[in-house]
Amino acid sequence: MKNLIVIRGGGDLATGIAHRLFRVGYKVVIIEVEQPLAIRRTVAFCEAVYSGEIIVEGVKAVFSRCIDDIKQVLRDGNIPVYIDKEGDVIGELKPLAVVDAIIAKKNLGTKMDMAPITIGVGPGFEAGVDVNLVIESNRGHNLGRVIYSGSAEKNTGIPGETMGYREERIIRASDNGIIRSFFNIGDMVRDGDVVCRVGNIDVKAQISGILRGMIKEGMSVYKGLKIGDIDPRGIRDYAFTISDKARAIGGGVLEGIQYLQMERRANYGRFICNEKSLSGYREWRRVSYSHHY
Repeated sequence: MKNLIVIRGGGDLATGIAHRLFRVGYKVVIIEVEQPLAIRRTVAFCEAVYSGEIIVEGVKAVFSRCIDDIKQVLRDGNIPVYIDKEGDVIGELKPLAVVDAIIAKKNLGTKMDMAPITIGVGPGFEAGVDVNLVIESNRGHNLGRVIYSGSAEKNTGIPGETMGYREERIIRASDNGIIRSFFNIGDMVRDGDVVCRVGNIDVKAQISGILRGMIKEGMSVYKGLKIGDIDPRGIRDYAFTISDKARAIGGGVLEGIQYLQMERRANYGRFICNEKSLSGYREWRRVSYSHHY
């Protein structure tokens, strides 16, 4: 499909990308793994895998079990979410572009020959080698920048700063085991509150703020895994809306797609003009020579 975009990954950053592309008229399909581990689940289209559907800022994503479901959801004007870890459905859908927004910090199999346009978000991709373009995902001056040659900044492992807090705002699993949550996303938590339990070990908040994200209850997690996020700004609405980071990256993806389409149309136009000029020259020579002789 000439205006179809397939996005690998359905977390909050991928959702920001999908939302922006959908709003400007592209058809979007999200492909995911069987058990997505999104933290900001209220603004992650992958949550449709568990709930059947989810609406984020007025855009609905619907879980699809087969290719026919995908096509029907697209016809209905929504975003299909389909389980396809390897991306096998891409060949059948033949999209205009594939965007890898898994945010795995490495390339998990996206190749330039998957679609006319391929884009990798964050570290792990090299523009011009395994994808056409790369989008910077690291907070700071270059966030959302389109990279036409080379790679994004390396993964620092350091969370972005909010009101002076970095690692303190992150909730990590205290052990290997099943997670049990004691607060809902959007709740206010206080420094020292037991936010959840992993196995038999409590996990406490290190700062006060709004619980902006928490991994789905009942998931099996490992020690040290990021499982939650506290926003010290204390604004509840931020837990239910697309982040500034996701919007910036979405803008970069949109710019990249539009740029490559424009560039290729211009190159095609120059090619056609050159072909017409050459044909005209050959015809002029043929007529001239026939008249002369």
